[in-house]
Amino acid sequence: MMRQYELVERVAAYNPAVDEELLNRAYVYAMQKHGTQKRASGDPYFSHPLEVAAIITDLRLDDASVAVALLHDTIEDTSATRDEIATLFGKEIAKLVDGLTKIDRLDLVSREARQAESLRKLLLAVSDDIRVLLVKLADRLHNMRTIEWVPENKRGRIAEETMEIYAPLAGRMGMQAVREELEDLSFRALFPDAYTTIAGKLADLRKRTGSDIETIQEALRQRLLEAGIHAEIRGRQKRPYSIFSKMQKKALGFEQLSDIFGFRIFLSDLGDCYRALGAMHTAWPMVPGRFKDYISTPKQNGYQSLHTTVVGPEKQRVELQLRTWDMDRVAEYGIAAHPLYKDGIAADKERLARESSAYAWLRQTVEHIAHGDAPEEFLENTKLELFQDQVFCFTPKGRLIALPRGATPIDFAYAVHTDIGDTCVGAKVNGKLTPLVTPLENGDEVEIMRSDAQRPPPAWESVVVTGKARAAIRRATRAHARKQYAGLGRHILHRAFEKLGEPWSDVHLKEYGPRFGFDDAEDLLVAIGRGKFSAEEVMSALFPGRAGGEDANGRRRSGWIETARSSLDFHLPGRSRRGRSGAEQRADGKALPIRGTGGDMPVRFAPEGGALPGDRIVGILTPGEGITIYPIQSPALKVFDNEPDRWVDVRWDIPDDSTERFPVRIRVSAINEPGSLAEIADAIGRSEGNIDNLRMLERGRDFTELEIDVEVWNLKHLNHIMRTLRARSVISGVSRVNG
Repeated sequence: MMRQYELVERVAAYNPAVDEELLNRAYVYAMQKHGTQKRASGDPYFSHPLEVAAIITDLRLDDASVAVALLHDTIEDTSATRDEIATLFGKEIAKLVDGLTKIDRLDLVSREARQAESLRKLLLAVSDDIRVLLVKLADRLHNMRTIEWVPENKRGRIAEETMEIYAPLAGRMGMQAVREELEDLSFRALFPDAYTTIAGKLADLRKRTGSDIETIQEALRQRLLEAGIHAEIRGRQKRPYSIFSKMQKKALGFEQLSDIFGFRIFLSDLGDCYRALGAMHTAWPMVPGRFKDYISTPKQNGYQSLHTTVVGPEKQRVELQLRTWDMDRVAEYGIAAHPLYKDGIAADKERLARESSAYAWLRQTVEHIAHGDAPEEFLENTKLELFQDQVFCFTPKGRLIALPRGATPIDFAYAVHTDIGDTCVGAKVNGKLTPLVTPLENGDEVEIMRSDAQRPPPAWESVVVTGKARAAIRRATRAHARKQYAGLGRHILHRAFEKLGEPWSDVHLKEYGPRFGFDDAEDLLVAIGRGKFSAEEVMSALFPGRAGGEDANGRRRSGWIETARSSLDFHLPGRSRRGRSGAEQRADGKALPIRGTGGDMPVRFAPEGGALPGDRIVGILTPGEGITIYPIQSPALKVFDNEPDRWVDVRWDIPDDSTERFPVRIRVSAINEPGSLAEIADAIGRSEGNIDNLRMLERGRDFTELEIDVEVWNLKHLNHIMRTLRARSVISGVSRVNG
């Protein structure tokens, strides 16, 4: 077990101004508090916080972080309290220890919603001070190093969680050395046989190729010396999990892998990196597509290096990474290598967010949390971003945007700003109009076109790959649906008040909402619009003495329900109904305005023909779905004859110059001869109609019956298309379904 003076010496090696008194007090306090506690291995429990502190010194963090590592389990597992630690070590250290305690108390090996909530709380805690995460990662690393002592029924869950969350999170923070070790330890715990097999093959390969590696390394050194460049070259071998992942991803056998060994070239400055790269490429041919410049465009976690593969000495493919020593420290230790952690300086969050893209990502992720996504969605979106490789794209002004591989212009728009994503209607990639679903490539310049009238379609959710975009689309979809249902609920309630002769005001909603268990008045409107409460139930609760029934003399009272229903009746051809005709009702301006499926009401159009601007229409209210629009002559309306409370007075509100299209179904009888179908398509196309679907209903000897779903602007446009079709010699008849 490491002694006090040894711990102090480890810190003093990189921080000459070490606070020895603080570390000694923390060492003694933690040892006394843990006392005779034992770990599962039988070792004294204090050995665990001591090893965590040792890992923190490897990361070269400040004195406070080392003290927190020593104390991180005291509140959780001993009689220590936050106030006591604040008194002895200061408020800063007490806050960090308390933050770690709150995380440890969570059941982080639980699944789905509980695991998501745990991750949510973890990120909230570390966004306040990143040192919480650094100590937590060190804690998890030591626990994984000793996982063989954990009961077998828990081992797999802990390893899986480490692989799914902590290893990728370490990678996002740029801590590649920690990530790789966590992955290997988890891989060994989850798939021990596979780990043993790959580790054995690697050992055999080292024995067989040891001399080849030395030969290649010497050839690289000589080439750099000839170019006048001084560098240090180190051979490196892929880790077992990295090899396993590549074998799984590309369906390759171990013997088919050609990049198990690589070389890192360490140089003194930035200029030498590019000069060395030139020396390598002039001496040996480069493998196309294998060069990546992460110096000019660093990864989002701050990683910088030049990557290339050449067909080098002995005609072997040689993978090279060229970097300075400072770049290597950032590559290995990530955010822990930030200057703010040197000389005992505690990290400043705002400066850290400005200077570290890794921490900026973390803060952005926490912003998503603030929007209140469902836990499962948050977990899904965060994992998506943790695991994705990246592409680097640019705005027209040159701003660099890092995105997961496979990201689309929609993801790009949301990465710039949520409002830009919500109003995105198109994109230019490298100056050319490009479909919004096109995957972006490294170096693409993306210009987003916007419209304030746009809202993100729900279908975008299945297209985007970033958590930010997916969460924003879900929020916008939910907000729009809520707005639609609230509008419908307001209309239903307002009309019910009107029929009962009661004054209506939005002020009333504030007092009515709580009667139905809603703190927010709009929630009541949404519930009514969704059909969770009928207007009859609401009015009966608000005005119990006037909702029908008998008066004091035993006579039947005419309730508001009968009055309201009678006013909704239409004069339909072939049926008798009370009240005014649909045309008369539309004339009084009190009918609901229908703008198509993009308006403020939850509207859809009936199948089997739909309805078009110019048709007389009627709406049928379906709880939970909104209003379905039918042409007033539709035979399908017969099934609603006995449900008058579902009939809604609606009217078109479409400007004459609108280019919105509406679905309609037509039936065409065509002569059986070559080219008939082409004639039909040509006639519809020349008339600016859009064919959405076509079905062959019946094929006879001389004629074929077709049903065609066409998108048109209005009734006038449909009539023009039908006249054009009838003028073709191959057409014997055209009619509208439900017409």
